[in-house]
Amino acid sequence: MTIDQAKQAVRDKVWRRLANAGVVPPDVYGTIPDFNGANATAERLAELEGWRHAETVKANPDHAQLPVRAQALREGKVLYMAVPRMASLQPFYLLDPSSLDVPPDEAAGKEGARRIAPRVGVDQMRPIDLVVCGSVAVNRSGARIGKGAGYSDLEVALLIEAGLVTPETVIVAPVHRLQVIDEDIPEAEHDFRVDYIVTPEELISCPRSRRPKGIMWDDLRVDQIAEIPVLAARRPTP
Repeated sequence: MTIDQAKQAVRDKVWRRLANAGVVPPDVYGTIPDFNGANATAERLAELEGWRHAETVKANPDHAQLPVRAQALREGKVLYMAVPRMASLQPFYLLDPSSLDVPPDEAAGKEGARRIAPRVGVDQMRPIDLVVCGSVAVNRSGARIGKGAGYSDLEVALLIEAGLVTPETVIVAPVHRLQVIDEDIPEAEHDFRVDYIVTPEELISCPRSRRPKGIMWDDLRVDQIAEIPVLAARRPTP
């Protein structure tokens, strides 16, 4: 079994577990799960020291993390929200709470950000204090799996390469407790680990940090690079 096949087996197991428990919408398969308790998870995350001290937050655009994104804006944090599928040379929305003219919950949604937020490239961004990454499964070592498209890994790698995500940046995964698994999660060279898992019930510290040095170009397909403008523009010359 390849790493990709092993990861998919974990995803399928967790999606099935969540669906059987009735804590996610019926169309959970293939998604970052939008789980019951997401609001409580955002409140739990707000207790984390790394969150309290963070001035800049980068987050994925999935609906499951909407409460966390809105929480960041309500607390006056600058929020960088990934453009879905990184489909822009400027692959992040900039949401600055000091200049918003709509409520945080609206601004932090996909449609709200698309409508009101300027897009920015890495050369226009401030260093990131905290990264929120959507996940399908995580374990207590901090290993995680997304839905399989690889955008979280690419976003973090891009920001590492730009010097905006550093060893001091805190990376968190807000999830339902059923997404926290006991077994090992297969990892490739480009995968990163989270520093904390946050569920409605607890904050879990993950002691074994792992981060790539930047974009692993040899792991990317030619068509994958071509479909993501910021990668196509930065691709090293052969």
